[in-house]
Amino acid sequence: MSKKIVVGITGASGAAYAGRLVGCLAASGVDIHVVISPHGRMLLQHELGMPEATPESLVGREAAGAVTMHPYDDLAAPPASGSFLTDGMVICPCSSNTLASVAAGTASNLITRSAAVHLKEARRLVLLTREMPVSRIDLQNMLDVSQAGGIICPASPGFYMTPRSVGDLVDFVVGRLCDLLGVPHGLSTRWEQARCGTTEDPGE
Repeated sequence: MSKKIVVGITGASGAAYAGRLVGCLAASGVDIHVVISPHGRMLLQHELGMPEATPESLVGREAAGAVTMHPYDDLAAPPASGSFLTDGMVICPCSSNTLASVAAGTASNLITRSAAVHLKEARRLVLLTREMPVSRIDLQNMLDVSQAGGIICPASPGFYMTPRSVGDLVDFVVGRLCDLLGVPHGLSTRWEQARCGTTEDPGE
């Protein structure tokens, strides 16, 4: 049975992470449920040149069947219920505003409601925070989410893989997200690979 992952996309700069993540999840056969905030849609348009966010624009026509889109303001959508069984959720990228809402448990839209569900059901919740620098308020919100069971995963790519492009840096972060979600991938993220002088996945 394929994994079922909820992906929230908000307005913090970092659309490349979101696009690459959804593509990698689809390539791994994941059943993907996507919720995009209004600012997240603007982000995809501005940074990826995506006029309209659809399954086809996110992963291509052949893989579009792996993606189900849910309206941001539909609190009656399946991901809003704990009875909708999933293997995890990731908010990528996660704005400071969304971080604060998750920390406070406001659940006023489908992204924050889904996050609240994953926390109360003790399921994997990963927040790819990207904004910097961070204030004491942000740090406290991160601590609150972490203590509630979520995982704070800053978009901080490692350089030990000797990246040669922006795409390499994006892949490193997305690979770590896939690791946290338990989704197999072939992206170069392993320290063993760098230590051995290769960026090829030994499992390929």
